[in-house]
Amino acid sequence: MTGQPPCRFCERPLRHVFADLGETPLANSYLEPAQLNQIEPRFPLLAHVCEGCYLVQLQQFEAPGDIFGDYAYFSSFSESWLAHARSYCQEMLRRLSLKAPARIIEIASNDGYLLKNFLGRGFDILGIEPAVNVAIAARQAGVTTMTRFFDLKLAREMASQNKQADLLIANNVIAHVPDLNDFIRGINILLKPGGVCTLEFPHLLNLMQENQFDTIYHEHFSYFSFSTLFKIFTHHGLTLFDVETLPTHGGSLRVYARHTNVAQPAITHRVTQMRQKEAKFGLNRIGTYANFGKNIEKVRADLLVFLAQAKQQGKTVVGYGAPAKGNTLLNYCRISSDLISYTVDRSPHKQGRFLPGTRIPVLNPKKIQQTRPDYLLILPWNLKGEIMQQMKSIRSWGGKFVTPIPKLQIY
Repeated sequence: MTGQPPCRFCERPLRHVFADLGETPLANSYLEPAQLNQIEPRFPLLAHVCEGCYLVQLQQFEAPGDIFGDYAYFSSFSESWLAHARSYCQEMLRRLSLKAPARIIEIASNDGYLLKNFLGRGFDILGIEPAVNVAIAARQAGVTTMTRFFDLKLAREMASQNKQADLLIANNVIAHVPDLNDFIRGINILLKPGGVCTLEFPHLLNLMQENQFDTIYHEHFSYFSFSTLFKIFTHHGLTLFDVETLPTHGGSLRVYARHTNVAQPAITHRVTQMRQKEAKFGLNRIGTYANFGKNIEKVRADLLVFLAQAKQQGKTVVGYGAPAKGNTLLNYCRISSDLISYTVDRSPHKQGRFLPGTRIPVLNPKKIQQTRPDYLLILPWNLKGEIMQQMKSIRSWGGKFVTPIPKLQIY
């Protein structure tokens, strides 16, 4: 025995550290006021990379039921995210020529923000969502939703009831899966012989190129390059036949999968191009991953210097947003309410609560107008354009926007 954890896919011992962000609480474990006198559990936020398949991954410290049982993230509170979902649905209707009563199933369907775009067209629509509170919101939006974790067992149950999918959607969920092999076996079972599965996920290449270490948190067990995911899907009898780049989450991929034993659709040239692009960057060499930890230290240093100087000059800095990525950033930098007095969020599910670890209060965005801060630190930097437009009124008193990733910038 080596004492090292095994790779989530190929089970090799994980000997190489990708990023060590210290010990932090779960990024979505927002605190109620009554919990402020309690000690928060913290877990190592330590990402390894496998020298065999190059899967970047965290160990599992909490059961998925503890993370997603009562979930604070509702997709419907971002206008740009809703627009992205509408665009996706229109593209699938066009590209796949879906006709009623085709069955469309989404894994981790959240509050129904995506599937509701397929309503009223005669499709057989089903969401699978483990978080009870989020699933209730989906049903209220008219989206039939099953409150279950998706796994091989559930896939077999559904397949035995002839409930396989013509279109199986697994957008922004695969990173959250602790048992990766079980999950992809389940996709193989639930997908009809001629069906198509799409997945969207943040691209590891962008994470490394743009210093996006704050997208590493305990709820994300794995971080994928296209080449690694291609290898994993191939192992489980599925072929990634196309790939597209997306601007979401700071740079994501949308991949299209089918059963390997089905000849069509044909593999596109974009598959080869993406694998070549990743190889050129060095994602097939273990040494490439070793340098990432050095880059994130500069982000921390620059942000702390900015906040200290602002405080020294009598300037006020508050946050915008309460995303999981912001909690990784703030906890890694050891920032608390003495440097950032509060943050705001449009989601009422987060307002009135406190950020995990840092104990920074989450307030209604109206607070910005009342306190007129000098700087607004945008924590969900991937929504920078949307937020700067929403909050442009801060310019009237000389307020400025700040983003910390990929490097500190003031607008």
